[in-house]
Amino acid sequence: MKITISGPPGSGTTTVARLLAEKLEFKLISAGEIFRKLAAERGMTLEEFSKYAESNPDIDFYIDRLQKDMAEKEDNVVVEGRLSGWMVKNAFKVWIYASPEVRYRRIAQREGKDLARVKNETKRREELEKRRYKKFYSIDLDDISIYHLAINSEHFKPEEIVEIILKALEFHRS
Repeated sequence: MKITISGPPGSGTTTVARLLAEKLEFKLISAGEIFRKLAAERGMTLEEFSKYAESNPDIDFYIDRLQKDMAEKEDNVVVEGRLSGWMVKNAFKVWIYASPEVRYRRIAQREGKDLARVKNETKRREELEKRRYKKFYSIDLDDISIYHLAINSEHFKPEEIVEIILKALEFHRS
């Protein structure tokens, strides 16, 4: 079984995907981790790397192709990333979200940065991503109609979200 976990920055997708993969003993593929690794290798912030990627489509194509190819080779996999739901076929697709203020606060805590700075960087990063995905793939990130399940992570702990996903999978299979 293939499961995708998508959502905006700070919504909890990486945490939930990791916990879900561990619980199911599935392989985890994280597009976000690949993107962060590539940014770090180039000595760039996520915002700088997002801007760089906008004029260098090979980066997105590489990450998306790698994610898709890796997922296709696996029978049981959790794939986490903004475009995972769009890229991985025949998967149970989950969208995780939270209000912008909650997401900014989470990112600031995680990265040890000033909240105002995180807010500006994240807003800019999201604008760049939306433009890139629309331009390169004709994907509208605001269209969540492809997902089987959408969960507001403000109201549930990551472990509870995993349990909700597992329960939804039971219904989906029957």
